[in-house]
Amino acid sequence: MRYKRKKHTDKPAKIRESSCVNGHLETPELASKFPIARRKNGDLGSEKTVAEFFAGIGLMRMGLEKAGWRVVFANDIALEKRAMYTGHFPDASDHFHLRDIHKLTADEIPTVTLATASFPCNDLSLAGARAGLNGKQSSAFWGFVSLLREMGERRPPIVLIENVLGFLSANHGKDFRDALVALNELGYTVDPIVMDAAWFVPQSRQRLFVVGLRGDGQNVFVSDSPLRPPALMEFILSHPQIQWNLYSLPAPPERRKTLIDIIDDFPGDSPEWWSKERGDYFLSQMSERHKEIALRMISQKRYSYATAFRRIRNGKSMAEIRIDGIAGCLRTPRGGSGRQILFKAGFGKYFVRLLTARECARLMGADEYRITGTLNQALFGFGDAVCVPVIQWIAKLYLNPIISQLARKCA
Repeated sequence: MRYKRKKHTDKPAKIRESSCVNGHLETPELASKFPIARRKNGDLGSEKTVAEFFAGIGLMRMGLEKAGWRVVFANDIALEKRAMYTGHFPDASDHFHLRDIHKLTADEIPTVTLATASFPCNDLSLAGARAGLNGKQSSAFWGFVSLLREMGERRPPIVLIENVLGFLSANHGKDFRDALVALNELGYTVDPIVMDAAWFVPQSRQRLFVVGLRGDGQNVFVSDSPLRPPALMEFILSHPQIQWNLYSLPAPPERRKTLIDIIDDFPGDSPEWWSKERGDYFLSQMSERHKEIALRMISQKRYSYATAFRRIRNGKSMAEIRIDGIAGCLRTPRGGSGRQILFKAGFGKYFVRLLTARECARLMGADEYRITGTLNQALFGFGDAVCVPVIQWIAKLYLNPIISQLARKCA
């Protein structure tokens, strides 16, 4: 039976008043708008076990493992992604379930500390049709909620969901609100944060994460945090009926790598580079502004690099490059338009090719990933995954301290 959403109301949830445990309210206005409540010390224990839903090729697992977590259950519906997952993780056959999430039962899910859900973004992305959580793909989120509901008291004390930033604005914010209310109804307080892969690797990739914790919440508000940009804080402040649990987190790190650090330096006669005719056509697709940038790169007495996507502008395919040392957000290459292009220029020459699967792995912080399958499978897999060091950061600086703190309180 699928989960049915309850009718949304603006009536604030009742939570017990108490003193703040792990932080402070920064302004009287916020303190008066949101109740503070102490979380019940649920039975978290110290076992860092994970059930990974919408597992894809396993980059969520890679990030969690680097912070001491252990995946004991994984699920996805895509055969090609399961094949790549199995190619990297030898133990996949022990715990990977290839099935539609709506067809899983609670009895098949082991008792774990954390459940993750990187559910499909197709209907939430700004590049898609924006059908929202009721769309054909992104509605899989309700399958995840249904499983949690059916697990009853066995449901994990922590959940981590991830999706594109468009989740925040889909259907004017109603989808995000409904998702958070659904988690509240299952006993989870919620904490949304925005993370950008560009803080860790040379790829622009903003993603919205929500940490859900079972029990009553404590509201800790942090101003001027890059993890909670203005649009997200505006959403939080305009929804006092949601049971929030906002934690104070450190500032993200400063990225050390640029594009040149992750690309393979193929010689000029390598077959990976496009033919002169194809390269000339690519250059001709640029607008005057982008072509001027490309010609300036070509004229330099050194090689420099840029990435590019083809985009439809006014009904015409246009090539647009960026030269800030960061690749654009990796995407799934549906119809070929999502494949990112590398442009190398200098000394009066230029070379054009697609990014390789290994370069895409490096852009996701998955340098050591064992790539199997075809190039297209790899591009789909990495384009539809999470950035490994982002997950590692969340696990190390957010999830692990929560486990340690609550385990001490339960001792």
